[in-house]
Amino acid sequence: MNSQPTKAPIPPDLEAVCQRVWEKAKSYEQYNFSRGRNDFLKAFFDLSQEYDSLDDFYRICVSVPLALAGVTSGLYLCENRERGLQLVCSSEDGVLSEPRPAGYPVQMQETPYDLGESYIVPIFSKQPFSSEIEDRVPGRQMRLWDDVRGLYGYDRILGMFEIRREEGLTEVDKFFFTKYANRIGYNLDNRLIARQNIERLKFINTLVIDIEHNIIVPNMYFRHLFNLLKKKIGSLEQLRREIKASQDIASPQCGNCCDRLQALQEELVKYHQEIVKHHANMSLFIESLFRREHFERGHLVLHPRRCFVEKEVIIPQLDHYTSRLQAANVTVDRPQNMYEEEFPIMVDIGLLAQVYANLFSNAAKYSKEVVDHRGQPRKAMAYGREIVDDFQQPGKKGIKFNVFTTGPNMSVERGIRLFQEGMRGDDNLNIPGTGHGLSFIRLVVEMHGGSVGYEPTAEGNNFYFILPLPSVDYPLAPYRPVE
Repeated sequence: MNSQPTKAPIPPDLEAVCQRVWEKAKSYEQYNFSRGRNDFLKAFFDLSQEYDSLDDFYRICVSVPLALAGVTSGLYLCENRERGLQLVCSSEDGVLSEPRPAGYPVQMQETPYDLGESYIVPIFSKQPFSSEIEDRVPGRQMRLWDDVRGLYGYDRILGMFEIRREEGLTEVDKFFFTKYANRIGYNLDNRLIARQNIERLKFINTLVIDIEHNIIVPNMYFRHLFNLLKKKIGSLEQLRREIKASQDIASPQCGNCCDRLQALQEELVKYHQEIVKHHANMSLFIESLFRREHFERGHLVLHPRRCFVEKEVIIPQLDHYTSRLQAANVTVDRPQNMYEEEFPIMVDIGLLAQVYANLFSNAAKYSKEVVDHRGQPRKAMAYGREIVDDFQQPGKKGIKFNVFTTGPNMSVERGIRLFQEGMRGDDNLNIPGTGHGLSFIRLVVEMHGGSVGYEPTAEGNNFYFILPLPSVDYPLAPYRPVE
């Protein structure tokens, strides 16, 4: 094999991998494995892809040395902190129904070592550990990484591989089986991670069913309770009228009682309306986020329908955030012409509502007071929309939805970066937040075939998103920004 760099041009994207290819080729030349040894490794790799179960992989690990080299072996893995290193498969017994403790003198060690007629080699993981990783594989399979690290202090050892031959092993044999144990570790890593991911997906799917059964369906019962509450409020009003009609109107006590009943009834009406709006908003979010299709397909699944965006999305969210905006002393400038001129577009109302919820939440948290062009202090948020031409391709129109907030400008590059997961503004790190809201907005908008953006404007910042305009011709009046 020629391990010298190729003379063909190599694009920058491939340079790092090509460098590793050359290094590997050079290593193989130095190993100088015989054809039989190369066939040995190829058989291991091919069979590892042919068999799926973890037990079959254990059998492959000890069967290849037995069948091709006449060498017996044992595979030891660390199942958990309490049980320690255990023999899970051997060339004499196959896969053990109950793993046997390794016991002294077979023990975990970072370097290979001789043990009588045996040669013991560590099996390394191919990746660094994370304190966040905790493997929970069913049955007697591994919880490897954290347990091994905590028990032995080693960061990358999954177990040990024992090779036994009466006449012993040459140094070349030992070197080869060390490399073989490395390949066992790499394949074992991949299988454990795959098994872990499968189990987590099963758990998520079960969790979604539980959410549907225990949250979404019972949540519908609140509507019934709200209707009962509304009827009771009506009964209270009827009672007030009956008292007023049957008692002496001139009686101060009667008049005071009726006034108190009326005040109580009015307060209950307000509470009822607020509860109903809050419940409707939360029900919309729950339905749109916990759809079973999201978890079955591994990504958000849209349920688009015709929607008047301001009436069905913006106004309900703005009502929901009004108290929070008022508490932050943020005034809201609402367009005078958007509602009358609006036309329906196809969107997922639940997900688009959460787009505006994130934008309005950010407005309440991050709006800053500025001095406007009239020389007056101003801390405000505004929303609107406009039609843009040649969106994504010539001749196609888009509809741009804007949410403006007052405050110091930032660069366009910095504003665009905020749409990345976990990114937050340097000036706002003292304000609670996760850096997830704008990345969620970008995901939802792009799934609708649109795009997001940021632009500095006079007196503040405008975060916007553009959606494709429906191909159906709707009457469009010219857009007039609010003064």
